[in-house]
Amino acid sequence: MAVELPMKKLDDYRIFAEEDVEEIRELGQQLRGLKVVHVNATAYGGGVAELLMTIVPLMRDAGLDARWEVLEAPAEFFNVTKKLHNTLQGANIEISDEEWALYERVNEENAKKLNLDADVVIIHDPQPAYVPLYSDGKNAKYIWRCHIDTSTPNMKVWNRLTSKMGFYQKALFHMMDYVKPPFDKIAVEFPPSIDPLSHKNMEMSEQELKKVADRYGIDLDKPLMTVVARFDPWKDLFSAIDVYRIVKEKHDVQLAIVSSMAKDDPEGWIFFEDVLRYAGTDRDILFLTDLKGVGHKEVNAIQRLSTLGLHTATREGFGLVISEMMWKNHPVVARPVGGVKIQIDDGVSGYLRNDVKELADAVSNLLENKSLLDEMGKKAKEKVRKTYLSTANLKRYLKVIESIVD
Repeated sequence: MAVELPMKKLDDYRIFAEEDVEEIRELGQQLRGLKVVHVNATAYGGGVAELLMTIVPLMRDAGLDARWEVLEAPAEFFNVTKKLHNTLQGANIEISDEEWALYERVNEENAKKLNLDADVVIIHDPQPAYVPLYSDGKNAKYIWRCHIDTSTPNMKVWNRLTSKMGFYQKALFHMMDYVKPPFDKIAVEFPPSIDPLSHKNMEMSEQELKKVADRYGIDLDKPLMTVVARFDPWKDLFSAIDVYRIVKEKHDVQLAIVSSMAKDDPEGWIFFEDVLRYAGTDRDILFLTDLKGVGHKEVNAIQRLSTLGLHTATREGFGLVISEMMWKNHPVVARPVGGVKIQIDDGVSGYLRNDVKELADAVSNLLENKSLLDEMGKKAKEKVRKTYLSTANLKRYLKVIESIVD
């Protein structure tokens, strides 16, 4: 199914990254008219969909004929691919032969439904990884974009999945730490990005911020710690609550847990209920989700209203929510996992700590040192400006595409 795309212009990004825009224009001239299609699981919820909602329109503005297609699949398929996602991040879960058969069948069905008439097809994550296996577009070049932490996968699942993925010309990973055979010879390090002009990251007025604070019961007189994460066991939101409770012993703070319930994550609803129960009746723990009307603008406002970011995930493919918070001039206190540890410079733009008590101590240190909080916030934003904006991501895509179509 084709996704309807917004209009975006590269020139609007010059204010942030003039040199990147110039280089993109040059690359776009060389690739003008090239047909590129991105394929992923869903157009709603999660970081991949957000990335594509910016990258594909900008790819068009650069001169390419770019499109975005999403899978059509039953709920049972997403139950299987959630298992697949977890095992690729190391979980010891069995995937039955019947589940593998369902996975392959849905990929085969989608290969016939999707419009894959393109020079380059970019497949995102495991859900549609087998679509090229059944596609008629044999002349297309295929790229696999992996957005998850595959540093220590369940090798039984990894080997079975990748045994049929020999048709890819390139494999893109957030970090080279995630690369395993059979992709070691075709892998490219490929961090993701945030869009500074999206509703989630654009500047907002004080009036808009106050309106959001009033709507969701955020007390502007109290420091606000904010976690933005899916309701997923890997995000370890129980630890976020534990950190808050330790900090609460010394500081009158609030904790905002901000999330959206993604269509392709049925397990998330169960975990949501578990976290709610763990939080109990503490009115300073705010659950701010799309169930309460929290969309991208509201997430943006909540992050801007925050004092600092908190991220307690035990596994993280990259964690763009870190860069989003840093872009709003806030340091982030987080566990040093996956892509998180390359976004935060420890002691410069935030703190990297493993233990709940150490995380809480780092938060308290920032709350007790306003000048340090502000200084780290400025450095955090500059790190994102230089490294993790959409223009840098698009430039990387065009260079990879150029390398396989020559």
